[in-house]
Amino acid sequence: MTKTITIDIPDRSYQRLVQTAEATKQPLDAIILRVLEIGSPPDWTNIPEEFQTEIAALDRLDDNTLWRIARGQKKPEEMIHYDELLAKNKVRQLTNEERLELTALRKEADLFMLRKAQAIVLLRWRGHQIMNIG
Repeated sequence: MTKTITIDIPDRSYQRLVQTAEATKQPLDAIILRVLEIGSPPDWTNIPEEFQTEIAALDRLDDNTLWRIARGQKKPEEMIHYDELLAKNKVRQLTNEERLELTALRKEADLFMLRKAQAIVLLRWRGHQIMNIG
């Protein structure tokens, strides 16, 4: 037995539900029922504002794309250069150019990890088992 109700929800919430329905190719009512059963999709508003647009865009992605992001890894040469700059920073003051580069690499690494983490929680929210992700 089912009941029909009418509710007003904020546009932002509605858009997230529609995006999730489209990304998962499920009817909107199935997504709304999932929200009622287990809660809303993982929120991204508590991360730094500079990353919110990028992380919010993950809501629109299909599961296969989210899996690619979740399993993604940084290239070793990217991490070596980052580590080299960190080591230099410990023994001497970085040049302005090095400091800017380290800041950019740190921001890139932060975004990479935030995207990866959000992809994982979105997949989990969508009902996937998450195990052994590198």
